[in-house]
Amino acid sequence: MKDFSGKFAVITGGGTGMGRELAIQLAAEGCNVAMCDVSAANMAVTKQLCAEQGTQGTRVSTYVADVSVEDQILAWATAVRRELDTDRIQQLINNAGIGGGGSIIDGDRVQWEKTFNVCWGGVYNGVRAFLPLMMKASEAHIVNTSSVNGFWASIGPGRSHSAYCAAKFAVKGFTEALITDLAANAPHIKCSVVMPGHIGTEIVHNSRKILSGSESAVDVAGARKMMATWGVDTSSLSDEQVQQMVLAQADAFRDNAPTSAAQAAKIILDGVKAGKWRILVGKDAEYLDAKVRANPEGAYTHEFYQDLVKQTEWRI
Repeated sequence: MKDFSGKFAVITGGGTGMGRELAIQLAAEGCNVAMCDVSAANMAVTKQLCAEQGTQGTRVSTYVADVSVEDQILAWATAVRRELDTDRIQQLINNAGIGGGGSIIDGDRVQWEKTFNVCWGGVYNGVRAFLPLMMKASEAHIVNTSSVNGFWASIGPGRSHSAYCAAKFAVKGFTEALITDLAANAPHIKCSVVMPGHIGTEIVHNSRKILSGSESAVDVAGARKMMATWGVDTSSLSDEQVQQMVLAQADAFRDNAPTSAAQAAKIILDGVKAGKWRILVGKDAEYLDAKVRANPEGAYTHEFYQDLVKQTEWRI
């Protein structure tokens, strides 16, 4: 798909981060955009930015939906047909995701399953809901957002991240299987799997709000346990101090990333135009991909992680 002008794109998680930037950049190229998110307020900001930076006549619609709930995504697909007055779309970007639900051993099961269901179920529900509209287009492209955690199931030694990693591995495998499926049964539809490294987004803050109901709600006991695995003694710190450290870390994740959300969106859209089915986002993603392929047996050692930090200035 070389040109987005006049086409229709559907984006999940359009309220912030890469989803917002994808919407803005598509609108700037004259693409009509339909987005969903759990936050109407965040989408309102994205819609305004699309209006300011988009080409004249570009249509942008918003819809509040939880991608992990199939009925909500099916209802959104119906709304897209009505609000954008179209019976076909050319691009589906399954971007929505959250972190959290780290350990299956001693973590909260509800949070674990919520994380998995958003990150994996959102992709599956999106494809199921919008495939009929893509079948009617003369050309179409599905973009599924996995992660470097879709081929490297870790964020460092001693830090559980099993729900997110399992979901992102599922997204990567599903997309690769989809390539063959589409080639055989719907060859006019292409697909890509996106594997971002550390991107400067609000995902940490957003995930906490979705899983606990508040951006400022911090599992202090869990935070103390995690910090202990890093060799940090928190015994002299108050609960409030621990909470502030965790919130500051979320700010740092957004502000100190090697790749911005806008840069990531451009890499993704350029990859679609180039016909890439595998889109690595960020130098850290490229480095990790090469290192894991070269030495899969050593990918989960302390030495591997230390080398990653040294070579990419990774700070997760």
